[in-house]
Amino acid sequence: MTINNKATTQVVDANNVSHISAGTVIKGEISSLADIRVDGTVQGKVYSQGRVVVGEEAVIIGTLACGNVDFWGKIEGDIYVKDTFSLKGTASVNGNIHVRRIQVEMGAQINGTCSMINEGDYDSFVKDVITTEVPAAE
Repeated sequence: MTINNKATTQVVDANNVSHISAGTVIKGEISSLADIRVDGTVQGKVYSQGRVVVGEEAVIIGTLACGNVDFWGKIEGDIYVKDTFSLKGTASVNGNIHVRRIQVEMGAQINGTCSMINEGDYDSFVKDVITTEVPAAE
């Protein structure tokens, strides 16, 4: 997959997925050009230009920002999704959702607001939320 930015062109291997395994606790900020799968606990910001998958046992305490997300777990914090947010039946969201498209299965819980945004809104939100730059691929 090739990601085209105004300043640079970055190549990302579609098979690369960062995985936070069950039983793992990360405190801090995660930034990735590639996809991320969370089955453990993250206390802090999670940012991916790609897809984030949040498993049933996963817990995020902080901000999630990504291109797309499939969400089964729990989050206490705000969510910013550039394209599609797929909220599964076991999911629990305690925070505000800012998304272009949303799909919600029966049983999912949302305690917060949901705002429909466009790509420009997402870029503006992420600029304020994510404080570190993702390094360019060589």
